[in-house]
Amino acid sequence: MTAPSDRKLKVLIAADTYPPDVNGASVFCYRLARALHERGHEVHVIAARNEAGPDSVQYTDEATVHRLQSVAAPTHEYYRIVFPWHARKSIGALLDELRPDVVHVQCHYMIGEAAINEADQRRIRTIATNHFMPENLEPFLPFPQWFRDIVSKNSWRDMGRLMSKTAAVTTPTALAAKTMMEHAGLDDVLPISNGIDSAAYERAPGEVVERAEYPVVLFVGRLAVEKNVDVLIRALQLLDPALNVHLEIVGDGEQRTPLRELVDELGLQDRVHFLGHVSEADLHRAYLRAEVFCQPGTAELQSLVSLEAMSASRPVVLADALALPHLVTDGDNGYLFTPNDPQDLADKLTAVLTASDEERARMGRASHDRAVQHSQDKTIGLFEKLYRGATPAEVRELL
Repeated sequence: MTAPSDRKLKVLIAADTYPPDVNGASVFCYRLARALHERGHEVHVIAARNEAGPDSVQYTDEATVHRLQSVAAPTHEYYRIVFPWHARKSIGALLDELRPDVVHVQCHYMIGEAAINEADQRRIRTIATNHFMPENLEPFLPFPQWFRDIVSKNSWRDMGRLMSKTAAVTTPTALAAKTMMEHAGLDDVLPISNGIDSAAYERAPGEVVERAEYPVVLFVGRLAVEKNVDVLIRALQLLDPALNVHLEIVGDGEQRTPLRELVDELGLQDRVHFLGHVSEADLHRAYLRAEVFCQPGTAELQSLVSLEAMSASRPVVLADALALPHLVTDGDNGYLFTPNDPQDLADKLTAVLTASDEERARMGRASHDRAVQHSQDKTIGLFEKLYRGATPAEVRELL
């Protein structure tokens, strides 16, 4: 039965990663919770506790966050593991207490798996959104490749088994949806964008952003293996020295030391700036200060940071991999480059950096035009329809 469109809902978001974790899935969950709260819904989030200790509750501006007892993952800086038996017990008790209208899970691991099974037992409507490909886990599995392949195959199988129990399955892009249907055996996966509030990254009326004395290439994201920031650093070395291009890196992660060592090895200490985690205000200025944004990652299901840069009217140079080709057309709003090819990346960056100011501004406007098509309001509206009982077929007509 479809819930009345004006009735406020009690929504439980089951997230295996949530702030202060810094990654695309975490950011999406936070923005989803905040947007739902702003629309008047009662929002609860289940996530792993970020330090040792028993289950606890946090009251934030966007939601009531229920933190589950967890242990540190031995191969990752901040991911926490919630044991399956504890996740089932705690989530089951929470569902009995809260009696939510809908459970929205964000993947099929740990908390997601327990939430799907416990909600299914109680006949609570459940929506599943997938932010991960099983291959994303490979850098954190200290095993030979043949064993990783087995883990990946089993993970795809589990994804299909679990998410097929839900009322609807979504993922940010059409390519990711196609991949999930092929590898997980799911019948229907809706491509619903993560959504972006473009206004948050646009230059405000009268806003003045001081530009650097040199052209800036910007990267924003986790310093993780699959982000291939090393390829970007090597590309910087291949650029014409006369251009005096500098690279700003916003973010942090387990690859910070190897990347700093690479910068030292290549003698680029004066032209590569590691800014670490920055405030939203500083991130806003970083986008507007840059000449071009680059995302060299090869495991992006959508890339929120690319959409943020595009919202700021920046040309983009993105790896020709997974979902990134959906965001750029060569010569229109930037360029695609051959993944893991520093020379091709250097050539594409040069094409942007040596273009006239007018041409870069035109590419930036084209980026912005694409970004606004991923309206956060539209995304939240589609999820609200699913929460209230709309079928995947009904929502697909609105995509």
